Amino acid sequence: MKKLKELFTQVKALNYTDGEDVSDLLWQLICYSPKMPVRLQSQQLLDEATSFTLEVDDSHFSHSVLKFNGFIWGNGKRKVLITHGWGSKAADFSDLITALRTIENLQIVAFDAPGNGSSEGELSNLLLFARATEVVIGTYGASDIMIGHSLGVMANIMAISETAIKPSLLINITPMVRLKENFTATMTFAEVPQAAQSKFFESFESLFKVPVSYFKLTDLYTEGAAVKHWLAYDPGDKVAPLEYLQEFLAMHPSVLSKEYAATGHERIIKDAGLINDIVELVKQGNKQGN
Repeated sequence: MKKLKELFTQVKALNYTDGEDVSDLLWQLICYSPKMPVRLQSQQLLDEATSFTLEVDDSHFSHSVLKFNGFIWGNGKRKVLITHGWGSKAADFSDLITALRTIENLQIVAFDAPGNGSSEGELSNLLLFARATEVVIGTYGASDIMIGHSLGVMANIMAISETAIKPSLLINITPMVRLKENFTATMTFAEVPQAAQSKFFESFESLFKVPVSYFKLTDLYTEGAAVKHWLAYDPGDKVAPLEYLQEFLAMHPSVLSKEYAATGHERIIKDAGLINDIVELVKQGNKQGN
């Protein structure tokens, strides 16, 4: 978190003259994911897991193969895959994982995306999240239940499309809906002028071969991607505004949704009410044989 604060300070201090190259700092501002230490209780949960390390090719930033770490609890037939959000890690789901472990016949898999948590990588991006998700699915089999938070929701949707699996239950928690608008909000907060923002988006398109507006959940999501699709949100979420979510829900009326007011974009994954609801959804699937 200290480095992220330093990046904001450095970006705010830029002069943005024609001769000043600010692209490197803006890439770091947007794509550096702060790594927070694991708390003791969460570490104990990780210690009880079977750990694994897989690899993903980072063709955009480091131009190398990055190792990322993951964790498995249980050996049940129903596979649960948890994909965390930006600046997060598998251990942040310790409360939910602990609750899910009380359910019979589950195998729970969670991982730290490249550039996040304990995994390799200085900078990260959505494609690394999605590719890591695909690698986990390819290694441990199709997931019956996929749980994603924030950017992890978009990563799961992309991985479902690439692997052609169809989960029996897809759970989205405060999903990131529009990546471009999120980038814009970050740069605006750092007082980056419009002209410099436009140049950044041009460099993004040059690097990734698609405009950042391509990464929009309303467009990436395919109707019927899962047998059942359930979504949790906080109407006051500042990171993933309700306006964008309402657009997604209006376009996909089959998606069930529930409001968790005043939980916050990051803290919602620790909310007792949300965790209880997810546990019940998973248990219902057990009873139905899905």
